[in-house]
Amino acid sequence: MSADSTASSNHTPVSAAATHSGTPTAQGVALLEHWGVIQAQGPEAAHFLHQQLTNDLLLLGEPGARLLAYCSAKGRMLATMVALKPDAQTVLLLLPRDVLPATLKRLSMFVLRAKVKLTDATASFRLLGCVGHAVPEPLAGPGVAAWATAVSGQGWAVRLPGSMGQARALLCQPSGSAEAQALPAPNLSAATWDWLEVRSGVVHIGAALADALVPQMLNYESVGGVNFKKGCYPGQEVVARSQFRGTLKRRAFVAHSPAALAAGQEVFHSADTEQPCGVVVAAAAHPEGGWDAVVSMQIAAAEADGFLFAGGADHSQPSSAPRLELLPLPYALLDDI
Repeated sequence: MSADSTASSNHTPVSAAATHSGTPTAQGVALLEHWGVIQAQGPEAAHFLHQQLTNDLLLLGEPGARLLAYCSAKGRMLATMVALKPDAQTVLLLLPRDVLPATLKRLSMFVLRAKVKLTDATASFRLLGCVGHAVPEPLAGPGVAAWATAVSGQGWAVRLPGSMGQARALLCQPSGSAEAQALPAPNLSAATWDWLEVRSGVVHIGAALADALVPQMLNYESVGGVNFKKGCYPGQEVVARSQFRGTLKRRAFVAHSPAALAAGQEVFHSADTEQPCGVVVAAAAHPEGGWDAVVSMQIAAAEADGFLFAGGADHSQPSSAPRLELLPLPYALLDDI
């Protein structure tokens, strides 16, 4: 089976797991202890990070937020994050903890004479995920766009892409503030939050997938994670070439499996059980059974006849392996330019 294919926003999935497209109720607050914070402080904080990351930080309002990625020179994502700009001299990078040390170390190598100080500020902030009625009022309306930002006490709230019909927001509070102490006790587990993240189709890479995917392989250009007009950053030529030449061959898909899945697990198509056609980027248990995942995969494999299955099974008997069923993406893909 050939992997050569051009991206299309109107692909036909192998199958659609309609029975897993319902909306289990999940509202409240989750404590995001598996997330951390890199703080960039100084008069050139935004300017420095603007030159390193895939999105615009110079024209970002205060407070404001962006989804973005930090790439290698080959355009591969080393980390993905939400950048929060509370004021002109501060940018907070909110990202999974397992990629934070390497990201901080690499960014620090390029500070040179820039007037900015980078630190691990995880202990200084409390990060919470808010769902449904727990989303702060300024960001709770159905017409509020993803990445909109509002002041929340002494901290800030960022509207995230919705999931399973529920509004979501990321709340960042100084850990010693009165507001942080007064927040309601988290009632949602980290596992529930991770599942909602997966079903939003907008996920962050962990250490298992660092330096493996260009942004388009995770649909970041379609969900506001890449600005093609902002100028140079590491890997910018590769990212732009992938978009403007219409040669995208991989996209991110949301999928369901009856068996457990894990980030980094390879995905195969029944037409070629030897060569993987994709990889699981993020996975979480579905509250009603099975597992949901975001899979970065060859578009040709998603459109081909046959079925998909995750690695770990006996490849000589793929018919006995638990199958992956593709679910509809909750957002439209940006066409190749």
